[in-house]
Amino acid sequence: MKVPGKINNFRRKIMKGLTKNIGNSYAIPKRASNNKIEIKNILISRPNHRLGNQLLLTPLVQEVINTFPNCKIDLFVKGGVAHPVFENYEQIDKIIQLPKKPFNHLFKYGWCWLKLKKKRYDLVINGDKNSSSGRLSTQFAKATYKVFGDIDEAIEADYKDYEHISKYPIYNLRHFLEKLGFPKNHNELPVLNIKLSEEELSNGKKILDAIVKNDKKTICIYTNATGAKCYSEDWWETVYGRLEKVYPDYNVIEMLPIENISKISFKAPNFYSKDIREMAAIIKNTSVFIAADNGVMHLASASLTPTVGFFSVTNMNIYQPYGNGSVALNTNETTIDDWFVEIDRILD
Repeated sequence: MKVPGKINNFRRKIMKGLTKNIGNSYAIPKRASNNKIEIKNILISRPNHRLGNQLLLTPLVQEVINTFPNCKIDLFVKGGVAHPVFENYEQIDKIIQLPKKPFNHLFKYGWCWLKLKKKRYDLVINGDKNSSSGRLSTQFAKATYKVFGDIDEAIEADYKDYEHISKYPIYNLRHFLEKLGFPKNHNELPVLNIKLSEEELSNGKKILDAIVKNDKKTICIYTNATGAKCYSEDWWETVYGRLEKVYPDYNVIEMLPIENISKISFKAPNFYSKDIREMAAIIKNTSVFIAADNGVMHLASASLTPTVGFFSVTNMNIYQPYGNGSVALNTNETTIDDWFVEIDRILD
């Protein structure tokens, strides 16, 4: 049974109102100064089914692993994309997977929540402060220490990029651990990473070579997006035409969505895969990936490929690609000349 969008939005507002104060009364347990804290079993909660949101969780998972190398991590997620996203993370012990459509699987949905009570964790982390289910699961789980995700004023003052949905959970965790007596962590923040293997990369190169059939380097574009984030056919035709004109020594190919839609009328060589790891491996063998803000943009970023992300309606500070020379561009405030300056910088 599909729940209408208006009902879903209403449900989210109600749940947000009911859960916004969860965690406010939480106080960090006191400990004796001579007691060493051991954190081995960790739960990270991010119950959202979208590909982009699971990929945006990978920096936090890496931060946890870097901080606690011998830990075991359980993930509390929704939908089926977490398994391929975290396939090569050895420290992931268990993925508790809520069904994407809970009304169709009420028993499984309830059973997943009960699993949180079957195990005691040393630390639970809510991966998104705005997630009602994330707050509830953090409260519900049995753990010695809990990070609910609210941004401390000190973080806002110290870090200009604190708004980013992948970064603030890390800043929060570091701030929380300082309060427990851990040394201040000044390390560079992890980037999105799907951890492709050499075998996957080699297979991606074979697929790409079969598409382009030459030795030139490749620019990959993805012209689809959801709702108002999607740019028009005229817009993409202009960008594609400019790419062909400015970069004759490069291939320009298009990755297609599952709906088999092309905003450039299939003028470029194209490909599609149902396997997100295969998609990432193909992208990694290209020189730059260009797309509007969407899950595939985050997949490109997680493949460690320089990514150009176009933004017009969503908050760039929250979702922009970062690391690996990537750049986010607000198309309401910049021109096509500005965009190609950035693409030049990456290809240079």
